[in-house]
Amino acid sequence: MMKKSLNAWTVPDDVPFEPMFAALKRAGFDGVELNLDPAGRSRHSLTMETSARELMEIRRISEDTGLAVSGVSSSLWGKTTLCGPSQELPAARVMAQQLRCAQELGADGILVVPGGIGPEMSIREAWRNAQAELEACRGLIEGSGVAVGVENVWNNFFISPFDMARFIDEMAMKNLGAYFDVGNVAIFSWPEYWIDILGRRIAKVHVKDFRRSGTNTGYFCNLLEGSIRWDRVARALREAGYDGYLTAELSPMPAAPDYLYDITDRALDLILAM
Repeated sequence: MMKKSLNAWTVPDDVPFEPMFAALKRAGFDGVELNLDPAGRSRHSLTMETSARELMEIRRISEDTGLAVSGVSSSLWGKTTLCGPSQELPAARVMAQQLRCAQELGADGILVVPGGIGPEMSIREAWRNAQAELEACRGLIEGSGVAVGVENVWNNFFISPFDMARFIDEMAMKNLGAYFDVGNVAIFSWPEYWIDILGRRIAKVHVKDFRRSGTNTGYFCNLLEGSIRWDRVARALREAGYDGYLTAELSPMPAAPDYLYDITDRALDLILAM
């Protein structure tokens, strides 16, 4: 049975871990996705310097509140070699810290972003680069026991579900799958069609809504207020055998209970009931 989760970027930066976990639990969430961010990004960010002691304290908060850590995302992928030629931060270091955090916090998956197409980076080069970086981390990934999901983002890398499926299949890595973002494909396609192609490759799911306003134009909006056919998305996920978290990744909003209850009661609960 699918569960409800919220990415911590949606919560105001000045809210510490403990009140955030307590507020989300009261609002009816089953989990929260934490993020590996630059130091000082927020009071509920993980960083490259987060210590074992700090992770133990976050794990205690999770267990005391009964709110699981549903995954570990990151805002650092644009600075890594997995997204392009940048040497600012080695991809292996970011992934190793994400996996370490996930293991210590009891999370079952992490998010990684391959790609980085540009004037000086062809699709072929980006594809080879991303796969080479992941191959170099094969032992780390397969030995972690944590699902590693490659996400479809607006970087012109995964432009169809066949691209995403092929990338994962070519890696042939036992716990590498798709971190499928429903909202990110809605500008040019229908997400249920992607789910049909990706099937069992889907390891994790992000949900946000998108309102189309023309051909390849539109804007992100609140859940259930856009153009996504959520009944078909929910049905496609069930047919694919997905029973993990639906993690809402929304614009920052107040951590006031009314907003949090609105996401669960008015949106996620309705989607799960479709």
